[in-house]
Formats: sequence, structure tokens, C-alpha cells
Amino acid sequence: MTDWHLKKHPTFGGVPGPVLIVVMDGVGCGASNDGDAVWLARTPTLDRLAEVSLTTRLCAHGTAVGLPSDDDMGNSEVGHNAFGAGRVFDQGAKRVQMAIDSGEIFEGDEWKRLVRRVKESGKPMHFIGLLSDGNVHSHIKHLFAMLRRCNEEGVQKARVHILLDGRDVPETSALEYVEALEKVLHELNEQGGRDYRIASGGGRMFMTMDRYNADWSMVERGWKHHVLGEGRGFSSATEAIQTLRDENPGMIDQDLLGFIIVDEHGAPVGPIRDGAAVVLFNFRGDRALELTRAFTEPELSEFNRGPIPDVAFAGMMEYDGDLHLPRHYLVQPPSIDRTMGEYLARNQVSQFACSETQKYGHVTYFWNGNRTGMFDEVYEEYVEVPSDVVPFEQRPWMKAAEITDATITALRSGGLRHGRINYANGDMVGHTGNLDAAVIAVEAVDLSLGRLIPVIDKLNGALIVTADHGNADEMFEIDKKSGDFKRDPAGHLRNKTSHTLNAVPCYIYTPGNDSLSIDPHVQHPGIANIAATTLQLLGFERPEGYLPSLLAQR
Repeated sequence: MTDWHLKKHPTFGGVPGPVLIVVMDGVGCGASNDGDAVWLARTPTLDRLAEVSLTTRLCAHGTAVGLPSDDDMGNSEVGHNAFGAGRVFDQGAKRVQMAIDSGEIFEGDEWKRLVRRVKESGKPMHFIGLLSDGNVHSHIKHLFAMLRRCNEEGVQKARVHILLDGRDVPETSALEYVEALEKVLHELNEQGGRDYRIASGGGRMFMTMDRYNADWSMVERGWKHHVLGEGRGFSSATEAIQTLRDENPGMIDQDLLGFIIVDEHGAPVGPIRDGAAVVLFNFRGDRALELTRAFTEPELSEFNRGPIPDVAFAGMMEYDGDLHLPRHYLVQPPSIDRTMGEYLARNQVSQFACSETQKYGHVTYFWNGNRTGMFDEVYEEYVEVPSDVVPFEQRPWMKAAEITDATITALRSGGLRHGRINYANGDMVGHTGNLDAAVIAVEAVDLSLGRLIPVIDKLNGALIVTADHGNADEMFEIDKKSGDFKRDPAGHLRNKTSHTLNAVPCYIYTPGNDSLSIDPHVQHPGIANIAATTLQLLGFERPEGYLPSLLAQR
């Protein structure tokens, strides 16, 4: 039985006013060079915070957030899980790899159900997902393992619907992954006399992988290509990618237009029909939920699906533990319990969470341990600011001002003890690879912070400013051997659109209080330490198992 009572902190009674956490999404500590948009930006507020706050740097990648190794970049999902849980849980990538290595995934009832379905019907096993080794939403080696298992179990036909990355990996690296996939498919076709092929594809920001109901037209485009087999036809994925790049100079993989693969008669090779099985092999939930709904919900108002095929559908993991979506999945997700949000709600401590659509689920769903909804509506307020549906580099300020407006209103309302907000700018604009826009994005966040500080001062509160991972801090690819920026054959700098392995900043601002310091005894501090730090500022002792606070009494 969980003891939900939060004990008073033994040495610190808490600040009188609210404790606000600001997540500057994608704002890491870079190399202070010409590719570091955070360093290049004019940030008078952050510069001032560095002078008047307790400051440190936190680890936000790899094992510090539950990923397999410290070569794995952090991401917003695992970062916000760590913020909210105050502890580190094994995350999707690690859990899936463990299930594959042990064979557990293939011994489970769900995998057996899928194989049985296609062997009985003679229809293909379809795989849909992000084709890269970014290890944020998926990993190509997970796909390869499942294709090889299909061959071993006598599955005659398989079709792969590829979503091109260029976001968690180099921006024009798609052909490397397509080549590797084609090699595996060729080997299996030759060895087992199989019929395994790529069937459709397109950029992840053009089709299928929308999140938080921001743009259902993306899912509709994916449905038409993957399921209905409607789209521009090519003889191979390589031909499609090369042609679309030639026709759209400068278009990077994540934005590449959709395509289908057709046979010599011009017919699509892989529409999804009755009797098939479908595996959505992304393990991360936010960009998998909408396609899951399209496959599994009898009634869907967001777009017209046409005839819905009768298929056996499974996700790689359960993407929403509250809604239980999907009902069928291959690997058990991490069970994240006793989050800070639940502790505060059960102790009747008022909370406020806010972001724009792109990151709203991060300060609610992911922060609360992959749980939809509130713990107690009496003590919680969640505000979603609708995101603009435009390319982020065209409006790099995004909705920072509106998030700030809502937060100031909540702070001034009286009685609020804890708030958490996310400024999406550094991450979403960083992903575009546009350095100039990323600089403006960071400046927009800094400007918003400048509006929050006077409110915290007046209310005698505390402000924690940090990030969930880096992104805008490294806008060009770097040669690991030389340390120089990489260039393409024409001599142009190669834009980097993925997250970084850099540490993230942490500013703890407690105006009028000089009794606290950064605790030098906290070893390898990471973003999971933020929960206990927040609770201490609220006057509470950390719950059992939580990583320690970053703060100590002077």
C-alpha cells in the first residue's frame, strides 16, 4: 500500500510563493561555436539568471533517462517521464531490445496471433514505422529482427511502409536506411523464397506521425498511402526518394512527399486488405496514437477512412496506459508509478501545467507517467495553447508569448503552489535545421523568461529553468575525429536536425533566499533530480526511491 503522505522537509520550510518549472525544450549546453544557436542568441534573461541563480548542468540522455547506453540521445518523452517521476525507468528502446534479445517478444500471444492470422489468410504481414536508428521513436534493427522472425516462421509475404526520418538522424540520410532494408529483404527473399517488399513511404512530418491532434491531415495522407495504396507510384523506394529530392531541391527527409511502390503494371504492391496483420513498430507513444486510432476505432470523425480493412493490429508497445491504446501490443511499457504530480494532488497541493499543442502532452501525459487526464481536477489546472499549423522555421517564436500569458495569469490568481510549462521553440525549430530561425526561437524563450521573473519576485516564489535534452545547441553536424563541421560535396555545411548528447542547463532562482546551495555530494546529477528539488522548494521531503534534491543548506 503506497504511503502518499508527503513529509515536511527537515531543514527547509519551502518558499512562500509558487515553484515554477520552465522546460526550455531542446536548449542544451553546446560548444559555443557558430553552430550553437543557444550561444549565438541574444539571451539577457538567461545571462542574468546565471548571475543570480544557483546553477549547474544536468545529464539528459542515455542511461540518465533510462535509455540503453550513453550513446543514445535524450528525447522529450523520456525527459518528461524523468522530470515527473523523480526516478529513472527503463524506457521503450531498452525494453524492446531486451524483449527481442531474450526472444520474449516472439513467444508472446500477440506475436503468435499476428503470425497465425497471415498464415491462415495468405495476406502479408505489414510493418509501419520510422526507418532509422535514431532510437527515439523506433530502431531499424527491431524491424530487421521481426522480418527475420517472419521468415523463420514461414510467413510468405511481408510489406514495409517506411517513414523517413531526417530528424533524429542526419537530415538527408534516408537512402542509407533504405539500402540496409533492401539488403535484408533481398536476403530473406533469396533464402526463403519469400515475397518481402517496401510498399509505401514518405517523410515523418508529411504523413502518419502527427501528435496531440495537431494535424490529422498527416494521418490521412499516411492512411491513403499505406492502407489504400493511393499515391504517386515508383518502382522502388530509392527511385522515389531520389526523384522527389531532385524535384524539390532543399527538401529534407522528414518533409519528403509520399509515394507508393508499384509493379510492372502500375498496381500498388502493398495496400492493406482484409486478413492482413499490421505492426506499428514505433515504440514511442505520442506520434503513434493517431494512426493506432485510425486502425482500431470503429467511428472516427477526423477523416474519412473509406472501407476499413479487417486486420490484426498491434503496436510495438501500449501507447496510452489510461486509454489502453492499442489493445494489442508486443512489449510491455515501463510502469511509471508515484509521480510527483500524483503525490502533490493527493496532498491537496495546487498544480498548473501549460504548453502549446506540440508539447502539451509532455507536461501532462508524459510528466504523469504516461497517464492521460488529471489526478484530481480540484487541485490541477491544465492549459493547452493551440499550435500554429505552419512550418516552425516560419514562426520560430511559436506560442511562447501565449504560454507566458496563461502562466502569469495562473501565478497571479493566488493559491497556486506548483507550475510546470514547456517552451517548444528550441526543439521544434531546432529540428528544422534552420540556424537563423533557431536563434530567434531561443531569443523568444529568453524574452518570455524575462516576463516571468518579476512575477516570481513579487510572489516570493522560486523558478527552476532547465531543459529535457539538447537540440538548438548543435545545428550543424560535427566530425567526431576532427571536431570540425561536416560539409556536403558542394562544400555546404551539413545541417543537424537531431537532438544532441550535450548536458542541459539548470538555473534555480530563489529570490530573497540565501540559505540554499547546489549540493556537491549529488553524483552525476540528471534531470530526474528535478522532482526532489521541486518538492524541497515546496517544503517537502523527497518520497522513498526518488533521486536526491540538487539543493543543500549552506
